[in-house]
Amino acid sequence: MKFKKSVELIFYFNLVLPILMVIFLSCTTKDWFGKGNNTSESDTEGGYGKMTDHLTANSYVRDIINHQAFKGFGELLLPRDDNSGYSNTKMVDIGTLMPYHNHVDPDIVVSALNHMIDEAEAGKTIFYDLYTNEQKQQDPGMTNTGLFFFRGRPGAPFAIVCPGGGFSYVGSLHEGFPLALEISKKGYNAFVIRYRIGSEQSATEDLAAAIAYIFRNAEVLEVGTKDYSVWGGSAGARMAGNIALNGVAAYGDGIIPKPATAVIAYTGQTSWSKDFSPAFITVAANDGIVNAAIVDSRVENLMNAGVDVEYHRYQSAGHGFGLGTGTDAEGWLDLALLFWQGHINE
Repeated sequence: MKFKKSVELIFYFNLVLPILMVIFLSCTTKDWFGKGNNTSESDTEGGYGKMTDHLTANSYVRDIINHQAFKGFGELLLPRDDNSGYSNTKMVDIGTLMPYHNHVDPDIVVSALNHMIDEAEAGKTIFYDLYTNEQKQQDPGMTNTGLFFFRGRPGAPFAIVCPGGGFSYVGSLHEGFPLALEISKKGYNAFVIRYRIGSEQSATEDLAAAIAYIFRNAEVLEVGTKDYSVWGGSAGARMAGNIALNGVAAYGDGIIPKPATAVIAYTGQTSWSKDFSPAFITVAANDGIVNAAIVDSRVENLMNAGVDVEYHRYQSAGHGFGLGTGTDAEGWLDLALLFWQGHINE
């Protein structure tokens, strides 16, 4: 009898031991909620989990690059052409990638990215190439360009948002996608441009090419081209200002009207003329990069020239405040939208 029980114990031990080992190994690599302790979802074969996986503040920069929804253009969502040095940065610290920007809120950044993930999962195209393969071969910098699309009502006018970054990076995560998302929520179609880094001239040429691209493909994109607007912050505001001053043809091909509205945030650009597009301009008095007095002077010159201008000078939002959430500039985007609406001829 004892011999029989011993045999049974050995049998059950050999049966249970492999199961216990599997459980043990699983627990050493995952926490009780099923998320890896030492790896991120981007370490799995084929990229970040599944198309439907949302990012969180605890996700990594590499999870953006490798996400299935962003396959083929994930790098262009990020500020620089080479972001490998930031791959292990968590989203909660995403502001460190954009030194010229302030009040970067990881939750706002993640929310905009997750909206794009949902759009991609629904089968919608969220990224469009600006240039042909032949053009990219002639200028490899054009490879790092494109348009991200935030859809509003079919046929509604479009806005194109130009993030800043001193032409040394493109701060779309903070100053592009969150703004475009809010614009699209109001029913307007919004694009965020990823332009060439390094030159105001080439960046403005990219903006002109982007506007021309939208006009050429308006029917497919289901956007209205009448009374469009250009939006920019800092370096991006210089790009928007160039188009508002000189028009699209000065930087590219095609006869395209000037924007119905230029939304210009915290830039020290001084150019103006009586033919400048109606402009919504904003800055903070404590901006550490732009002298607010220069903006005051530009606004005065535009107004004296007869240009319709709405100016909001905040006190403590600093430079590169994006949506301005949590600052005295919070709500400025809604005011800019109202100004643009006043120049849309329904």
